[in-house]
Amino acid sequence: MKRQNQSCVVEFILLGFSNFPELQVQLFGVFLVIYVVTLMGNAIITVIISLDQSLHVPMYLFLLNPSVVEVSFSAVITPEMLVVLSTGKTMISFVGCFAQMYFILLFGGTECFLLGAMAYDRFAAICHPLNYPVMMNRGVFMKLVIFSWISGIMVATVQTTCVFSFPFCGPNEINHLFGETPPVLELVCADTFLFEIYAFTGTILIVMVPFLLILLSYIRVLFAILKMPSTTGRQKAFSTCASHLTSVTMFCGTANMTYLQPKSGYSPETKKLMSLAYTLLTPLLNPLIYSLRNSEMKRALIKLWRRKVILHTF
Repeated sequence: MKRQNQSCVVEFILLGFSNFPELQVQLFGVFLVIYVVTLMGNAIITVIISLDQSLHVPMYLFLLNPSVVEVSFSAVITPEMLVVLSTGKTMISFVGCFAQMYFILLFGGTECFLLGAMAYDRFAAICHPLNYPVMMNRGVFMKLVIFSWISGIMVATVQTTCVFSFPFCGPNEINHLFGETPPVLELVCADTFLFEIYAFTGTILIVMVPFLLILLSYIRVLFAILKMPSTTGRQKAFSTCASHLTSVTMFCGTANMTYLQPKSGYSPETKKLMSLAYTLLTPLLNPLIYSLRNSEMKRALIKLWRRKVILHTF
């Protein structure tokens, strides 16, 4: 009895798509390309905003933070995926799984709060343009960013500690591509009912509440845009808001389906595909739908490129 109350699992096996060995090579190639493009796209945004002083305003500084989050998020998840796909299945230590889950929750939770803060920024800029400098001054901006990161850290610390405080007596095969909470929780040899209620409630607060606040903000924004006399102004505002809403829907929608679903809701393969939507596609598409379509970002990129060319020329 004493032995049953102790965790005897010291490492886990990530199964990935081992049921489909014929797809391993193709998936490896696709994921590798996505990873490289994701790193390059988000790195470009980070460099442009950091170096161009004209972009040091809340709207673009808010874009800087998600780019840092996306790079970090991808670096935590994708290399492990590539190892799993290249080997069919792979081992991950108990501590390694803990660390991976911690950082997935940290960056995922932080991004949820950052998306909410960005919606408030667009609401203030479009609905209250005259009061915008007061509503979104440097102090408010810093508080929102710090709150987002601290909230992500708290969520990750509490949830990961709770999951790994349970005993793992075997089996130790995680039917997933990385150490995400739902598949790891299936290996716990104890009653997890209370934790599942906590996790469900926490997911609603972390994902659904910011999502609903974003929707409410954009309903107000939509009415404000429709009242604009300038067609050009309406188009620009619609473009900015549509990009943000696309990103929010992709990230929050797939994260909700992963973390709010019942245990028997989807097959393991379906769960893996849903996880890929917010761990691979969202970081990949964010630079395209969010920043590199923006005229100011394009101008800054061209300016930086010309400066680099001139320096190399002379």
